[in-house]
Amino acid sequence: MEQETVLSLLQQAGERYISGEAMSQKLGITRAAVWKQISRLRDKGYGIEASTRLGYRLTMQPEPLERERILSFLGDHPWKENVTVLDSVDSTNNYLKLLGNQGAADGTVAMSDEQTGGRGRQGKSFASPKGVGLYYSLLLRPDCAPAEVSHMTAMVAVAVCDAIEATAGVRPGIKWTNDIILNGKKLAGILTEMSVEWESGTLQYLVTGIGINCNHKRSDFPPEVQSMATSLALELGHPVDRCRLAAELTKALYGVSREIVSGKQAWLERYRQACITIGRQVQVIRGDSRRSGLATGIDENGGLIVRYDTGETGVVYSGEVSVRGLCGYV
Repeated sequence: MEQETVLSLLQQAGERYISGEAMSQKLGITRAAVWKQISRLRDKGYGIEASTRLGYRLTMQPEPLERERILSFLGDHPWKENVTVLDSVDSTNNYLKLLGNQGAADGTVAMSDEQTGGRGRQGKSFASPKGVGLYYSLLLRPDCAPAEVSHMTAMVAVAVCDAIEATAGVRPGIKWTNDIILNGKKLAGILTEMSVEWESGTLQYLVTGIGINCNHKRSDFPPEVQSMATSLALELGHPVDRCRLAAELTKALYGVSREIVSGKQAWLERYRQACITIGRQVQVIRGDSRRSGLATGIDENGGLIVRYDTGETGVVYSGEVSVRGLCGYV
């Protein structure tokens, strides 16, 4: 009750400051108790500015991820009836794979306000706290062989950059293969999975999952990644509209879906232009093995071309690649 009243007083004050003393008198509690409620509101995503002489001012309120607002940004989009918005789920990829096995249509979209089991490549966890990120998955049923979608993550990475630029006015770069980077830190990640019929080798569907750090505070990230991760709000100094970003991402991914095979080379060229790994010293990590070299390009299937320190050249399609000067590799 005290927390709700503190929030109400801040909302009533609008852009004006209200002192801790004034709130303590209205509530009949100590100023320390007011501070405790302010701290809890911040933990829920409210932006509250504090001034020693003036008091407190509400600067941001968490925007709910609402289906109707997303659809209003989408307009008359072919996928608008296929959009599901969840309050919480273990993983949007898991959710769509379940629907895929039940016959969900091409262009089915699921997003959630929170993931309790978000994950990235190689089973790594992806922190997905409630109310601050965009956790989004898309199911597609392309009529082609599995080998013909090996570049899917590269296309999606470019689409994610397009959507972020359209929403926030900044254009991130791409760290091979699936990390979206802004100012040297990880802003988003991508995980693409597919279902293939074992006997015939037929591609049944693929699901691509995207996690974007939108309005995270530094404390929203696990301690072990706080120095390597960032959010749009941290970089811009203000929150972004997650509903608009969700709509822009849907529009960009629709373009990908129409050109998975026919537009492969054009999308890969855009990926090359955005890939900040090219021209950098890298370490290629596979299990306990580490090899150093220079990343020189992206091949026609999205693989990273590396000229190793030994003088030989190879193409990397799997494993981890650390880039000198980025995300902890110095």
